[in-house]
Amino acid sequence: MDMYLREDTKEHFAITRATLSRLSLFHNFDEETLAILESELKPQPIETGVEIVSEGKQDLSLYVVLSGELEVVKSLDKGNQFVRVAMLGPGGWFGEMSLLDPQPRSASVRALAPSILLPLSAQQIRTLIFDRDMRTYAALITNIARELSRRLRVTSGILSQAANIAHNG
Repeated sequence: MDMYLREDTKEHFAITRATLSRLSLFHNFDEETLAILESELKPQPIETGVEIVSEGKQDLSLYVVLSGELEVVKSLDKGNQFVRVAMLGPGGWFGEMSLLDPQPRSASVRALAPSILLPLSAQQIRTLIFDRDMRTYAALITNIARELSRRLRVTSGILSQAANIAHNG
């Protein structure tokens, strides 16, 4: 069993405040907010091969990976060929862009192994965090911004290497 989950029954998993506090998305959240999230959020099992979000489709949810392995893929042409742009494992998350800029998904995400995700809809974030405590909402946005910044640095490094290879032949 992954460190982020507690099995309640064979079909259902639960999260705890301690679990949530270990996830970087919820860094600097107060105990009261963690308790609310613990009671309101429900982990969702995903089977291998399932596409959780699809490039070009609208979906206003953020997903936290509690266990398993997922890949983020981007289509190269009319959907017939894909390139893997990222791998996600426990503690990772995806879908944050849809909360900041509600555009269609920029990539697809699918499970490479049985996985358990913690979905948070835009509406849940609004009612459980934003409407309740602006300080906690600011912590959430800061945590998302840190991760987006980290991803941008990685992407910039990859693009720089590719340009260098192209330039030097």
